[in-house]
Amino acid sequence: MDSLAVSSQPVDFAQVRSLAAPDMADVDALIRRRLSSDVVLINQIADHIIASGGKRLRPMLHTLAARAAGYTGDQHAKLAAIIEFIHTSTLLHDDVVDESDLRRGRKTANALWGNAASVLVGDFLYSRSFQLMVELDDMRIMRILADTTNTIAEGEVLQLLNIGNADVDEAAYMAVIERKTAVLFAAATELGGVLGALPEQQIAALRRYGMELGYAFQIADDLLDYVSDADTLGKNIGDDLAEGKPTLPLIYAMQKASPEEVQSLRHAIEHGGLDSLDRIIAAIRDSGALDRTHERAVQHARAAREALEILPPSAHRDALAALADYSVERRF
Repeated sequence: MDSLAVSSQPVDFAQVRSLAAPDMADVDALIRRRLSSDVVLINQIADHIIASGGKRLRPMLHTLAARAAGYTGDQHAKLAAIIEFIHTSTLLHDDVVDESDLRRGRKTANALWGNAASVLVGDFLYSRSFQLMVELDDMRIMRILADTTNTIAEGEVLQLLNIGNADVDEAAYMAVIERKTAVLFAAATELGGVLGALPEQQIAALRRYGMELGYAFQIADDLLDYVSDADTLGKNIGDDLAEGKPTLPLIYAMQKASPEEVQSLRHAIEHGGLDSLDRIIAAIRDSGALDRTHERAVQHARAAREALEILPPSAHRDALAALADYSVERRF
């Protein structure tokens, strides 16, 4: 069994995209076809979502996993589109709940068309994804995706309950990101193994890879809220703090900060707002929370790479390993 230790070389995301490009061209074409509706507002919001870009990481993960599993058919394009529809619908709903006005550097749909339209188009995307699932006519696939969407909904409610709660600990935080983020990564990669008809042990390894990657990605994303900026991150720095979200940097900071700093951090979480953003960020940095958060993300990225070792060597497996590195090193 060959080693897939975390690489010390910069990750060339462009090379990974190039490998996935033929499959992703089919996925993008399918997404455009299946987003079409005779309701004008749905088309307007759908066009806005498509134009907003994004790396389509989740559907790309599925296509790479399917190819790493030896799949040579074309059903992976439909599954990748389903995964993207589920993800995009959650973004539309999240932006309404969070009252966000910026995503990927552009105005959110709710900022342009209002909350009601965003929620309803999010519902349209959910229902369109289930139409596509039925077309696949595979009970195992439908069960994985149905369970995944239900778990994501639980995660959204859990996160809502945690907003403004300064007593959220690391375990509660991890429970949220598992349900909100990691389970869709895990489904994307597991379904690649299912399509490729891999042995169950290898399918489980692909699911484990996706879960660990999802943890790494979300922890790194929450870290970027305190070390990046709107031009780079695509949202405003401090947005999580403004929304009262107790993410890992804040949780770690409160474990190490001085009593006065802890009081400021608790107040910021409980009341939101950015009145003391500079002081809060300084307290987080002084506590060592940023380095500690980054190391936690790296641990999950390393676990993701290790899960891949059971798979046969291939360019697509190497690309999945590279994405584990990319998930924690982007924009640092």
